[in-house]
Amino acid sequence: MIQTASSVFERELRRLISEERHHIATNIVGGHSITSMEAYREAVGKIAALDMVIELCDDAQAVVNKTL
Repeated sequence: MIQTASSVFERELRRLISEERHHIATNIVGGHSITSMEAYREAVGKIAALDMVIELCDDAQAVVNKTL
């Protein structure tokens, strides 16, 4: 299967998002750099935002698949 630049880009973007999400979650669980409730809320908000980006990627992929 030939991969286009856009499919390689999408796969790499998803990987980077997943790694960042994992890094933030690890910091929350381990208590690293979470020194206040505000820092906790910010970290949880970042995770939610990254999850939303993945959902938007899935939605965009579904639209593309319907048009092909």
